[in-house]
Amino acid sequence: AVPRTRILATGGASHNKKILQVLSDVFNAPVFTIDTANSACLGSAYRAIHGLVAERNVSLADVVKLAPEPRLAVTPTPGAEELYRPLLKRYAELEQKVIYSPASSC
Repeated sequence: AVPRTRILATGGASHNKKILQVLSDVFNAPVFTIDTANSACLGSAYRAIHGLVAERNVSLADVVKLAPEPRLAVTPTPGAEELYRPLLKRYAELEQKVIYSPASSC
């Protein structure tokens, strides 16, 4: 995992601790949630606000300071990184093959 990575989970799956635990273990990062309905709309609203104030050199980070504070939901299971690290490496290798190999017609 990238140092200091954290995951912000939203939507229906964010209410399922088992799914959040898998995310945390696979990416070796803590998972946070926010207690808000329709988080996609919330994110869009923050981007719209940013668009309105961008000409005044207001950063998106400054705009989202008003966002609800995320709550820690789960942390990685000790030892899970050793299991998932080689799998993530293999996944990245396969992804690169798919991205950079000629597309075949189906």
